Amino acid sequence: MGSLFRSESMCLAQLFLQSGTAYECLSALGEKGLVQFRDLNQNVSSFQRKFVGEVKRCEELERILGKFEEATPHMEQLQKLEVELREVTKNKEKLRKNLLELVEYTHMLRITKTFLKRNVEFEPTYEEFPALENDSLLDYSCMQRLGAKLGFVSGLIQQGKVEAFERMLWRACKGYTIVTYAELDESLEDPETGEVIKWNVFLISFWGEQIGHKVKKICDCYHCHVYPYPNTAEERREIQEGLNTRIQDLYTVLHKTEDYLRQVLCKAAESVCSRVVQVRKVKAIYHMLNMCSFDVTNKCLIAEVWCPEVDLPGLRRALEEGSVRLPAPLGPSTQTTRGRGVSAAGCGFTADL
Repeated sequence: MGSLFRSESMCLAQLFLQSGTAYECLSALGEKGLVQFRDLNQNVSSFQRKFVGEVKRCEELERILGKFEEATPHMEQLQKLEVELREVTKNKEKLRKNLLELVEYTHMLRITKTFLKRNVEFEPTYEEFPALENDSLLDYSCMQRLGAKLGFVSGLIQQGKVEAFERMLWRACKGYTIVTYAELDESLEDPETGEVIKWNVFLISFWGEQIGHKVKKICDCYHCHVYPYPNTAEERREIQEGLNTRIQDLYTVLHKTEDYLRQVLCKAAESVCSRVVQVRKVKAIYHMLNMCSFDVTNKCLIAEVWCPEVDLPGLRRALEEGSVRLPAPLGPSTQTTRGRGVSAAGCGFTADL
């Protein structure tokens, strides 16, 4: 009964692999699972081995497969697919950002219409600003006499920044601004960060170019989303109609882009499992090649493997299969000093029995 648990008799074999067919030979050996390789480069760092570049390339392909869960029949096509998907995704994000900005602009125009008692031109009277007090009226009349022009800045600001924003405007602009707020009835996604935030719509009226520059700088500091404010009600209506048309067009383009991405990913995902296995096999082959020593004189790779004696014929056949692509033999590639020697086209081994 004890013989049932005894292993096969093993031998240490030395393989001579021509550089041009070494990959194919090791691939054939790996499929048969006949041998165990010895590392002939134990004193060499993994970063200094001959095929470290190929191993890194396989790891990059593994990353691509893990990220996109897709693959194609060839590695070059896989990398091409990654570039294509990256470009399409980038364009999709750009379209989505534009769409969010247009939606914000639409909300701003809709809400700011309620800020004034009647349509505001750039030559308004104080009656159009219900929030004005007596002191502000005097300031407004004074600025009119000095020839200062009334300007507007409108946009959206995060709800939590409103109080500090208004205080900064008052201190920096010395009261020569009128700020009107209204809370947006729905949360919107920030085009820059993708975070869903509560926003306030604001309309700031100011007198003079210097005050206008200060207002715009403060808006930048508080990361406000500033949009042009139309001069007249007619312009506002035209812009609103144009925005609605562009928003519908962007929705259509985004929908088609998402359909295209879905089709590409579904097609690629059909073979994802087999391609993951393929990349891992390639990576394993290059790891084994890194365990071989390189004979500069004979331009071949030398490997040492443990193999069951009964599997030596299978080892010979695997080497012959891997050498099929070689155009012509380069002469004898084995020298048997002890035991059994096998030569194939451009490759071979010696077995120490």
